[in-house]
Amino acid sequence: MSNFSMAKVVVVTGANSGIGLALCERLLSDDAQIRLCLACRNPKRAEAARAALLDSHPTADVTLLKVDVGCVASVLQAAEELKRRYQRVDYLYLNAGIMPNPRVSIKAFFTGLFSSKAISMFATGEGLLTQEDRVTEDGLQEVFETNVFGHFILIRELGPLLCNAGSPSQVIWTSSSNARRSAFSLTDYQHSQGTEPYSSSKYATDLLSLALNEHFNQQGLYSSVICPGLVMTNLTYGIFPSFFWTLIMPIMLLIRIFTNTFTLTPYNGAEALVWLFRQKPESLNPLAKYHSLTSGLGNSYVKPVKMDLDYDTSKRFYEKLLALEKQVRERVL
Repeated sequence: MSNFSMAKVVVVTGANSGIGLALCERLLSDDAQIRLCLACRNPKRAEAARAALLDSHPTADVTLLKVDVGCVASVLQAAEELKRRYQRVDYLYLNAGIMPNPRVSIKAFFTGLFSSKAISMFATGEGLLTQEDRVTEDGLQEVFETNVFGHFILIRELGPLLCNAGSPSQVIWTSSSNARRSAFSLTDYQHSQGTEPYSSSKYATDLLSLALNEHFNQQGLYSSVICPGLVMTNLTYGIFPSFFWTLIMPIMLLIRIFTNTFTLTPYNGAEALVWLFRQKPESLNPLAKYHSLTSGLGNSYVKPVKMDLDYDTSKRFYEKLLALEKQVRERVL
């Protein structure tokens, strides 16, 4: 059997910057033989990311795939292209996500800064951030479609490439410590009525991961979720003006001595994603979220944390997604 057919196929959504790009760089350093596919919305940025990766790994197999997970038609097209290219997918990293127009409550920020909640407030954004959502062309809430539903459709479409009992595949979600049960509701799972669509969407990915394991473990598909910690990416920098970050960075480095969730760099934030690449998926706990952590001295490590989930809610949410998929397919196709 040739090395080419033995090489692991790795698809990463949102791979052109931040944690996604850092993950790709680290995976190529870990295993130069992988066939890496950067699945991105913006072809220009994706091409720049590919060039950067080939600069440090000139012989690497790095291809591009155009996909906008906030658009079902784009996801269906991308899935067809993947089925043409590959016979199987070993790792599907679902990393693309949005936090639209986050607004910060300055009052909550300064009140929280000098309270016992300072560290948890920074780590989760709880009470600090609200977002304005909008409706997509598919008639869905944008944050829900981009962070959850588009990826769900991608998994459903790639079933034949992911389900192979003889050789397990991994679906790995970039979740968040911002995923909170209180922000999510089964009766409003798209979060059209609330002000925390990002938190709701991340809790939804955790629920979905659990349901995928229930449905597909026996067919060789395993799903895990990670939290990258507080990382400075385009998403984070969009929250405050740049001068604010310059001002606050010394405080954050100081807080980092007392908390390990301030990973700060995309390289550190990708720690749990890379760690999962090296694990036997059968040995992982479906109820654990794998956190990227960085010590005060800057050493990165991974810690599993039990998620606030239950199987019943997970099952009911999965059924709702299947029903929604049917409706949307009828509209799109």
